[in-house]
Amino acid sequence: MNRTRLRSAATLVLLPVLALTACGSGTTPGTPAGAQASPAPTDDPVAAVRTVDSVAALLPADVRESGTLRIGSSVGFPPGAYYPDGPGKAPAGQDIDIADAVAKVLGVQLDRQDASFETILPALGSGKYDVGTGNFGVTAQRLKTVDFVTYINDGQGFAVKKGTTTLKKRVTDLTELCGLTIGTGAGTTFETTLTAQKGVCAKAGKKPYEVKVYSENGATLTALQQGRIDVIMSTINGLRYQAAQPAARTTFLGEYHRLDVGFAFRKGSPLTKAFRAAVNELIKDGTYARILAKWGTGASAIDASRINPPEHR
Repeated sequence: MNRTRLRSAATLVLLPVLALTACGSGTTPGTPAGAQASPAPTDDPVAAVRTVDSVAALLPADVRESGTLRIGSSVGFPPGAYYPDGPGKAPAGQDIDIADAVAKVLGVQLDRQDASFETILPALGSGKYDVGTGNFGVTAQRLKTVDFVTYINDGQGFAVKKGTTTLKKRVTDLTELCGLTIGTGAGTTFETTLTAQKGVCAKAGKKPYEVKVYSENGATLTALQQGRIDVIMSTINGLRYQAAQPAARTTFLGEYHRLDVGFAFRKGSPLTKAFRAAVNELIKDGTYARILAKWGTGASAIDASRINPPEHR
């Protein structure tokens, strides 16, 4: 998203974000050591989805002939995408369900390849992947080199260790973070925002905040619990989900900045119109709403998919 991106069973930062490795046997990235990954909901709204010929016809002829699309997928945290049964097993999550449902509408199979968050967008340009997912937020900077087809509205938020007195309410201005140490994910919109705005504290006559970047959500959460950072900046849905997990021991401080999130494509990709039509088909037939209800992300629903919308300001 923003990161855009994140990960974990007790999830967290963005991540949206990087593909991670488990913190230990039987855990999901971002899950505190000794805690088990959250089980995936058992309902399957994707099962009833069928190919819609008029939408599938929007695909390029070579894709229809091959019947396969290569998707670079950043997996790591619920509710977006994670491994409920551990790495190497089947991934689950909102992003997984939406991508699978879109593929069924288009009548194609997905060749899903796990990848770290920060490697996916460059790999689209090289042709390694046809499409990428990973809670990629639509930003003006990314739109210079990547095309997006939106499927949800997420964004940036903050979380602290449960019981902390450092921050007690929603962060509405980055000057509220002056003098604190903020943990976030590498290559995300969170890192970009914090770096770009680092001068706000000096302008306000306050001590600057410090940013620590982590490649794994589990490491970020551990740093928070051990007091090496004061606050986490990550995705709204990921941090909200994390705070609901008792083992995470975090408090969600609310939304800071909303961002559209979308499937990512190389600039000028002929796939965008087909994907937009497929997402809109899922919205129209109710599958989209059922997927979001399954993962508790209904507040992030969009009314219609768009190609390359301007960044929210």
